[in-house]
Parts: sequence; structure tokens; C-alpha cells
Amino acid sequence: MIKIENEVKLTIAEDETNPLLLDHFTPVGKEYTATSESLEVIGEIPKDLNGIYVRNGHNQVHAPMGVYHPFDGDGMLHAVHFEEGKATYRNRFVRTTGFLAEEAAGKSLWAGILEPHLNTRQGWGSMRSMKDNAGTDVIAHAGKLLATMSQCSEANRIDPITLEMVEPDSWNTTIAPSGICSHFKVDNDTGEMMFFNFSETYPYMHYGVVGPDSNLKHYVPIDLPGIRWPHDLGVTKNYSILHDLPFIFDPELLEKGERKVTFYDDMPARFGIIPRLGTNKDIRWFEAKPCFIYHLSNCYESGDNVVMEGCITFNPKKPVVGKQGEDAIANVQKNFDASIIQYRMYRWTFNLKTGETKEGFLDDEVTEFPVVSNDYVGKEYRYSYNSILSLDKPWWLSGIKKYDLKEGTSQNYDYGEGRLGSEPHIARRKNAVEEDDGYLITLVTDMNENRSECLILDAKDLTMGPIARIILPHRIPTGAHAAWVEGDRIKGELV
Repeated sequence: MIKIENEVKLTIAEDETNPLLLDHFTPVGKEYTATSESLEVIGEIPKDLNGIYVRNGHNQVHAPMGVYHPFDGDGMLHAVHFEEGKATYRNRFVRTTGFLAEEAAGKSLWAGILEPHLNTRQGWGSMRSMKDNAGTDVIAHAGKLLATMSQCSEANRIDPITLEMVEPDSWNTTIAPSGICSHFKVDNDTGEMMFFNFSETYPYMHYGVVGPDSNLKHYVPIDLPGIRWPHDLGVTKNYSILHDLPFIFDPELLEKGERKVTFYDDMPARFGIIPRLGTNKDIRWFEAKPCFIYHLSNCYESGDNVVMEGCITFNPKKPVVGKQGEDAIANVQKNFDASIIQYRMYRWTFNLKTGETKEGFLDDEVTEFPVVSNDYVGKEYRYSYNSILSLDKPWWLSGIKKYDLKEGTSQNYDYGEGRLGSEPHIARRKNAVEEDDGYLITLVTDMNENRSECLILDAKDLTMGPIARIILPHRIPTGAHAAWVEGDRIKGELV
């Protein structure tokens, strides 16, 4: 069965010239439900693959108000549900209140991240001016998916099977208007979810914990020296790691109402290690080299040390927020130019006894979107699966690199010419003993064939190539983050 469940009318002009709305960014409007019996399957879907791979991404519906940035687009989820050697594909827009308001109006009502001064209404986000597009992150917790945007938004709850919106949690009112930022983390052992938010008003950051019953059990302000734009959060068995990075608005310009994010390479990065249910007074701050971090791979405790690993840049780029010039699009493209920013795997070791920080690169290759198995989040682990970034095309994931952090070795898989992937995720087999005993799932768009497919790889050996390729009913645009929901976790971590 291949069924078009709904089609949302796109109002983007046919002669649109913004390259960030064209080519592999081109939005789609149809929402499908399709089963593998009706889709072309190259190879065979493993019978012991049980769960849901779901990927979020920005999929703009309406002609933008002001200059479009890829973080502005409406959230759309693409999910493949595996069970007994079969698969069902669904894609649905995340129908936030902002999405519904614009659907009723038939046009954009919010301007986006670059030109918030053009807005005619208030919104979410660190600047409290963006539409809640919920297009960046997606993670399963307490039997539901949570979709959010990087600038902080409502915790949008979604049924993991149908992808339909469900009743929001009552604690959304507690965290409003700062909301919840992307890159919250879930501890599968306890069912707790750790998150943070940030804003342009004091106290600039909050940290919180949601219990396995989806009730807010902890929410505290964090004292920062000023306005920050952090992106990720680390967790271990007993701690969370908050980021205070020297990539901030120029304070003198901000006083004039101008937002220019500047990298202060003479200001140390700071990392705050806080007990999971701790408060501001419990934080221990560690200094490190000035840097910016988009995404962490994992964190864990080792004796007196807390270890944090992820992708780092010493040359971050961010757009000027405010009135845009003729070169606005070119400047935005530089923000996603991997050849300039050079994200690479890095390790920090914070000694809780001595207060010392040790740090250094783990690899020279440019990679990002690092992921680990859900079973190893916050624990000592061995394997990180990173996306290899094209140095020629913006926001183009050209392959996967598997790091063996114990042996210091790696293996690569290349999607091929004209093909780009999504953030992959690890689906371990039931009763797996080894960390990489299972499958690696991702979505790939083939611009040569103008189509997309779901790839299933052996997580142990990527060089073998796909075990199966499921051809999807349409080409999907490039995306943001993804998640894997184990079959026995669809109803919740502790069910």
C-alpha cells in the first residue's frame, strides 16, 4: 500500500532563487503512508530489526518573510517502522501552533532567525521571536516522540507510530517562554530526560530533568556571565555537562539592538558539571580552549574523571541577525561550509579531584552529527558513528565514519556521487552483547535519480555496504537529527 494521506499546499514561488530552498533543500508537501510490500526493496529487511527510525528536518511550506535560513523551515518527520522483516514508511509535518496559524493564513507569519524585526507577532526561541517550527531534533521519551528546534521551543509530543501530535505535557507552561532546546538526552536505564534552555533575558539558562512518567521533576536557573548561544548538552550516569562557549553576541552592538554573534578566541570555553538533580551552587566549572561545539558524541565517568567527546571547531561562523544585505545568502552558506569550519572529533577530560582539564583531537577528518547506541548514552563506550561532511557542498552528508575509540581505528562508508545521507542511528539486536551488534539505519537522497531510500547497514562492518535499500515513495529534502526507538521502548523506557 502506498497512500497519500494529505497534501499541504506549498506557496514558495516557482522562480525562487534562494539556493537554500532548492536542490537538496527543496521542500515536499505530500504526506505518505507506505508499506514495504508496495515499495521496491533491494536486498532483504532483517527479521530481527524491530523498532522505529525517525528523522526530523526543516521543510518550508510558505514563501518566506524576509531572508530564509535553513533553521526556519517547518518540521517534518520521516519514519520507518520495522517489524518481522517488514517496514512501513510515514512522513508528517509537525503541526505546531505556529504551523497551524500559517496554514490558516496561507502564508508566513514569522520572519525566521535572520530578520526577527520583520515579525508581526511574538514567538519562541532564545530571541522569543521565532515560530516554533520543531524542525531540528527528535528523541523518544516516555512513550512519545519530542520534536524541538535548536533555538528552544515547546516540547512537541508526537505518537511514535502514527506521527500525529498528541496532548502537550503540562510542564510546557513552566518552561515557557524559554522552552526546551534541541539535544536533550534520555537515560534509558532510569527513564529520565535531561534538558536545557537559553534566552536573552536573565538568568540566560535553565537546566531540567523530566521523569519517566513525563512529569517535570527538576528545573533550576543557571548563573551565566551573559547571553550565550549553546547548542548541546552532555550527560553521564550522575552528572550533566552545560556549555558556556565564547561564541556570543557582541555586547556593545547588542545594546544598540543589533545581534552579531562573535567568536572571542581570547575567552576560554567553560563546561559546568552539575549533579543530575543539582542546582547552580553545585556546579563545578572547568575551563578549556576557546571553541564552539554543535554536537557531542557521548560523555561518561571514569574514576575521578568526566570524559566528554564530540565534534569541535575553532573557526565557527554564524549569521548577523538583523537587517540583511545583498550578501545574506552567501553568508548563510558559509555557516554550513565544512571546508571553512572544519568540525573534527575531540576529547575533553575533566578531573573532579584536581580541577584539571585535558583536551585534544581524536581525528583530522571533517565529520559531524556523531551518534552512539541508546544503550550507551552516558556510559563508557567504544563506537561513535559520524557523518562525513562534503567540503564542496553545504549541509551535504557524503558518508559515515565509524570510530573505534578503544583501538583508535575507523572504517568509512561512502554514499556515492550525487547522494547525501541523514544522521544515522544504531539499532542493536535484541539480547545483543557487543556494542555494535546490530544495524545502522539512515535515509539517503539520490539527486541523480531524484529519489530517496532507507539504508540498512551492518553496524559491525560498514564496508560490506547495504543489507537492504528501501526505495521511498518520494524524494525528501536534507534533514537535521534522527532517533532510534527500540521496539520494546515504543511505549516507554520502563514499561
